[in-house]
Amino acid sequence: MDPAIGWFQPEQEGPAKDLWIRIWEAQKGVDNMNVDINTRLGAKSHDYIPVDGTTNSDDQHNRVTVNCNNYFNCKRRKRENRASTFAMNHNQSALIGEHGGCPWKNPNRTYGRGVIGLHEEIEDFYNYMCPTVEEHELRISVVRRIEKVVLSLWRDAKVEIFGSFRTGLYLPTSDIDLVVIGKWETLPLRTLEQSLLEHDIAEPSTLKVLDKATVPIVKLTDKKSDVKVDISFNMSNGVKSAELIKDFKQRFPVLSKLVLVLKQFLLQRDLNEVFTGGISSYSLILMTISFLQLHPRQNAFCPGANLGVLLIEFFELYGRKFNYMKTGIRVKDGGTYISKEEVLRGMIDGHRPSLLCIEDPLTPGNDIGRSSYGALQVKQTFEYAYIVLTQAVNPLNTLIYDANKYSILGRIIRVTDEVIDYRAWIRETFPVQSYTLSVTNQEEDDSLSSCSGSESSTLESVTGSDTDSESSRGSNRYDRFASSVRPSSVAPLPFPPLVPHRGHSTQRGFVKHRRLSATLASHQAPRGTYPLHQNNTSDASAHTSLSSVSGRGHSSKRQKSNSSRKAGAYVSR
Repeated sequence: MDPAIGWFQPEQEGPAKDLWIRIWEAQKGVDNMNVDINTRLGAKSHDYIPVDGTTNSDDQHNRVTVNCNNYFNCKRRKRENRASTFAMNHNQSALIGEHGGCPWKNPNRTYGRGVIGLHEEIEDFYNYMCPTVEEHELRISVVRRIEKVVLSLWRDAKVEIFGSFRTGLYLPTSDIDLVVIGKWETLPLRTLEQSLLEHDIAEPSTLKVLDKATVPIVKLTDKKSDVKVDISFNMSNGVKSAELIKDFKQRFPVLSKLVLVLKQFLLQRDLNEVFTGGISSYSLILMTISFLQLHPRQNAFCPGANLGVLLIEFFELYGRKFNYMKTGIRVKDGGTYISKEEVLRGMIDGHRPSLLCIEDPLTPGNDIGRSSYGALQVKQTFEYAYIVLTQAVNPLNTLIYDANKYSILGRIIRVTDEVIDYRAWIRETFPVQSYTLSVTNQEEDDSLSSCSGSESSTLESVTGSDTDSESSRGSNRYDRFASSVRPSSVAPLPFPPLVPHRGHSTQRGFVKHRRLSATLASHQAPRGTYPLHQNNTSDASAHTSLSSVSGRGHSSKRQKSNSSRKAGAYVSR
């Protein structure tokens, strides 16, 4: 099993697994990797057994140790990624951790079976991963301090937030994306780097200037909070993209919950960034939007839709059905699939569509996925998740069908102890008092009242859509803006509103979940197919088992466009 993709499930633990893993390791030579290392270091090597040898010191590192449980290198591949689950197969305790690995599960709740239990777990996962008041305020303070440094250098510059912090789709370990808007002949990357060091914002070892990248940025890790920040210059598309995503959040109420699960799924496998062989968060969100736009059931993206079914169908589409070689994704104008030949005609000379071809909804001719060279690895990971979840929600699989015994979502997602401890450290180190919140709210009201008409409209565009899109959560939201820490001539920097953590909001009952479960269980409908799907014989059993538990909602009656009807030509054969 690839240590970057998955891990052994609880029902697979036992003597038989240990035996077959050791047989596999002996065949692959996993335990003999030190042979090459010793050779490169000039270690003495024999192709025979020395007669005068009295010890086995030369072969000390090449022995197969019994009961060592080193199925893979148990060291993390990327220590800076707190959420990484790489190579957690060496023992069960590392996978479960001190906190159980699934902290979103409510011990006082009785989860349903199959996709109902998976749906309820996704709801609880979303509530758990939403930022707490302390985490949100901490990120705001980081932006304020960096903005203060920027304004000390260029008084007429403007700092904008974009990315996941602006859209509200950020994980506890996500970075903050900032863009500095100003007028320079050459981008002042080194000037900003030096100023950040002088103001003790970041340690020199964590501050990097990527001036040769496609989009030059300054990367840093905040010294006080350990929050990662990416700063770019004069990239207005980032802000426009964030506003576009917020608009889609209003149209598709289930988008936020699906995206948060998928982002965690890729993050812990180190597939959440392009330069590590994964895909960007923007690409992932556009893929999710396209999945919802072209879903064959009209009510698939309604607030009451079964998230478990949608998650499995997402993995099925992009892990098995989607034809990456011939098909591109378009989300504008209602969404459709397009052939790569059509994409090629709209691109500038010398460029070709990438493997994961996603048309930029804001810039015609731009391929969002052009740098995602590891798209096939992401596809393989999606297929793995589809297989695991399909088996878990199958009613015939009585061993793992009960979500109260084993977490269904926990079979593909884990929250590491490092992430849990980091969140606890933030709550203890940066507490937010009630009087601080009231003072901040008053300052925000004063800032809003002093804004001009254009500035006020900008602030409303940042906060209004989020408030509407999250109305289905059944909990209040706190709008956040910066206090007046900058010159009065500079417009206040808008901050995204906060979705309260379930520990800070009113206690939500589970009555509506039970009603939803009863409704979904009683409402069976034929499962639709995607425009790009093909009915492979090899997948017939999987379709049958999944359709028996995932056939929810009415089949779509809306008319597809001509391009959507022709999408069957792009099916993988």
